[in-house]
Amino acid sequence: MAERFDAAYYRRFYGRGSAPNRRQIAHLGQGVLSLAAWWRIPIRSVLDVGAGKGYWRDWLTEAHPSVKYHGIDASEHACLRYHHELANASVWQPRRKYDLVVCQSVVQYVGDTDAQKVIDMLAVACRGLLLFEAPTLADRDSAIDESKTDLDVHWRTGDWYRKRLARGFAEIGGGMWLSRECAAVFYELERAPPEHSARRTRLAD
Repeated sequence: MAERFDAAYYRRFYGRGSAPNRRQIAHLGQGVLSLAAWWRIPIRSVLDVGAGKGYWRDWLTEAHPSVKYHGIDASEHACLRYHHELANASVWQPRRKYDLVVCQSVVQYVGDTDAQKVIDMLAVACRGLLLFEAPTLADRDSAIDESKTDLDVHWRTGDWYRKRLARGFAEIGGGMWLSRECAAVFYELERAPPEHSARRTRLAD
C-alpha cells in the first residue's frame, strides 16, 4: 500500500485541479479554527493523518505558529520529502491526545477491518475536534470528478462511516466531529441528527 503513494501518485493526483491545493487548505484551516474558537475549543495541537504534502503544517506554521503539529503518512516518498512520521494509521498508536485531528482521504484506501482500526485510533488520539473526509458511494455518483479522482478505492456508504465514527464522536456537520471526551457545549441545532439535544444549556457571554 505504501508503495502505491509514490512520486508518480503525487504527480497524478496532486497536480493542478486535483487534490486540494495549498490555498484551499488555508481556507479550510481558517474555517475549522474559527469555528473551534466560536465553540470555545482551544486548538493547541494538531495531528494530521495522511499528511501528504504537508499543507496543514505549512498553513499552521504561518497562521498559528504556537500550535504544535504532528503529521503521519504511509508513503515513504511523502515522509522523506515532506518530513512526516512514516506510519500505518491502522496500527499506529498515538502517544498523546490532540485538540484537532485531521484525516482527509485516507480511510477509503484500506479494507473494512483496517478502516475500523483507523477510526478507533482517531477516537483515541482526539480530545477535541476531528475533521474527517472519505468519498462515499453517493459521492461517486454525484459529486466526484472522475478525471481528477483516484477511483481505485473501497467504496462505502456514508452510513457505514457514520456508524463507526459515532462510537467516539458526535457529528457536527461539514465533515467535523466532536470527541465524546470534549466538554464543549453545543445548541441542539449546531449538531447533526440523530443527536438532537445539547448536553447542557450554554450560557451567553
